Amino acid sequence: MAKHETFGIKPGQRVLITAGAAGIGRVVADAFAAVGAKIHVCDVVPEVIASCKKERPEWGVSTSEVSKEDQVAKMFADVKKSLGGLDVLVNNAGIGGPTGGVEKITPDEWRQTIDINLNGQYYCAHHAVPLLRQNAPESSIICISSVAGRLGYALRTPYAATKWAIIGFMKSLAQELGPEGIRVNAILPGIVEGPRMTRVIESRAKATNLAYKEMEQQYLNKISLRRMVSPQDVANMALYLVSPLGRNVTGQPISVCGDVVAL
Repeated sequence: MAKHETFGIKPGQRVLITAGAAGIGRVVADAFAAVGAKIHVCDVVPEVIASCKKERPEWGVSTSEVSKEDQVAKMFADVKKSLGGLDVLVNNAGIGGPTGGVEKITPDEWRQTIDINLNGQYYCAHHAVPLLRQNAPESSIICISSVAGRLGYALRTPYAATKWAIIGFMKSLAQELGPEGIRVNAILPGIVEGPRMTRVIESRAKATNLAYKEMEQQYLNKISLRRMVSPQDVANMALYLVSPLGRNVTGQPISVCGDVVAL
């Protein structure tokens, strides 16, 4: 991140990014680090955690499954030790969930998607807000939702349901915490290039008996700009939202998607 792209962010902000050791979360963490933030991330994959510790020894790192409240509580104890407080929570952790018709999705698959994507957001906000209050009105929460949180998504009902719910959670928190100056927004990434999207397209292609390239083109045809977005595009929006330029932006579901019109 070049210096002119810092949006006036004050160095030293203490930022927690869930699922921040790899994928989109890692790009977001790197972007905040590049503007002088102090970083703590969590993940559940031992190899990912080990790699992150090696590459970013100055960051705090926790092993935490956000669907488990006791593990989230332990993570926030780690955050207090590594950062001494918290200014920004990026509620990023989530899974794609199963692909298939609603009659084929099992109750266990449904519950797992809800537990990670929605309950995890609650658990993290529950533990973060007391810390964020200590630095209000300079603190904020960013919830990572999806364009599936404003569109229907056939064959991905658990995922879409959680992403819609995250927006309701975000807007309610914005109203609840706004009088204290704590801002809460949601970023709705679209079709984000990378391994995770490749897996999603593969699963959907298989479920609909199409070739991968044909399914990929179907996705692109539903984007006004006819291209995927990058994890860095998502990170740039996160930086803007916590910056002085975004000081009056709260309660907003903001799509970073090239204008996805359908899924």
